[in-house]
Amino acid sequence: MGLLSRILEDEKLVFENPPLPSLKVGEGVLFSIPEYLRRQGFSRVALITGGDSYSAGGYREQFEEQLRAAGIEAPHFPISGEPSPLKVDQIRDTAAELQADAVLAVGGGSVIDTAKAVAVMLHHHGSVREYLEGVGSLISKPLRHPLIAIPATSGTGAEATKNAVISEVGEHGFKKSLRNDAYVPDLAVLDPLVIKSCPYDVTAASGMDAVTQLLEAYVSTRATPFTDALALNGLQRSRWSLPASLRDGENLNARGQMAYAAYLSGVALAGAGLGVVHGLASPLGALRNIPHGVVCGTLLPAASELVVGSLLKSDTESRGLAKYSQAATVFTGSDHGNAEQNCRSLVDELYRWVEEFSLPLLSDYGFTSAELRNIADTSSVKGTPVDLTPDEIYSILNRRL
Repeated sequence: MGLLSRILEDEKLVFENPPLPSLKVGEGVLFSIPEYLRRQGFSRVALITGGDSYSAGGYREQFEEQLRAAGIEAPHFPISGEPSPLKVDQIRDTAAELQADAVLAVGGGSVIDTAKAVAVMLHHHGSVREYLEGVGSLISKPLRHPLIAIPATSGTGAEATKNAVISEVGEHGFKKSLRNDAYVPDLAVLDPLVIKSCPYDVTAASGMDAVTQLLEAYVSTRATPFTDALALNGLQRSRWSLPASLRDGENLNARGQMAYAAYLSGVALAGAGLGVVHGLASPLGALRNIPHGVVCGTLLPAASELVVGSLLKSDTESRGLAKYSQAATVFTGSDHGNAEQNCRSLVDELYRWVEEFSLPLLSDYGFTSAELRNIADTSSVKGTPVDLTPDEIYSILNRRL
């Protein structure tokens, strides 16, 4: 019997999982949404989308024609970049004036987070800034407009989570969350037709974000049997579907499988939390305009190498090491017979992916060694299965400077 099996046999099942959206998956399910909205009694929907990504989508004309045919007005709010308090406030105010009765997001994680915030803030006065964790002092009520999320990238899993990340970039910038069950969409729609035009660099970065979330959630100290099953399934699917999507963006099967893996990453992180990579992503994203997926992808190999090395030094019978080994066999497709070799193969594969997918360095976004030192001194390891010193965290950052 393996170490992980022995650990699991002694485990007591006590956990609670956050609520989940209803889910539609499959090629062309996007076009069922106008009729879904009509049946729900909606007549004016705030349509929040990416900018170029939505305009370039080959599905747009047919989708909007079907909205009109269903008698649904859809005032359009295109956005680009990270969601800021100003963007959220502006869209909320206009949507309220137009008396929108639902919110529909078609885009990446930033678009979906914006839509989540708008849907809730339609029931609140003042700026969304006043409700952000660590920024404002108000707590949002568990009320929102009906919300449908249709991801156009395969990364954040925002369509499945109960938080929305809002940012201001700069020296005194922040990336903070709105967080309660009201931010979980009513419906998540995974359609490869929406994702197939996603550019190579965005596909790579967002895909590595999903892989990071799956791995960090699986090895998290807060992981549950439920999140473990989903995280391993997502790792298994992303192992082949992300490279296949990058080789051929028109591969709808690969796009769909990766979209589902990203969704699973959102469900897993909602129940298990994340690790040191995501502890670093927020301060890095607040200081520079660096895509969240780039941060996660570029740091994941170095972070995994450091954590695995620490586990090997401290306790070769630990739960954390056993779970890294299990994740390695699923993600690489090989079992080398012992935890150390399995974990080494995982780290090697992650480094290979970062190089093959041409993920940028931190210096490409203007970060300096001094800035990284300050970030390392104040960052959180979250659910990472070992404690890390600021020097160790700095070594992760410096490896990808």
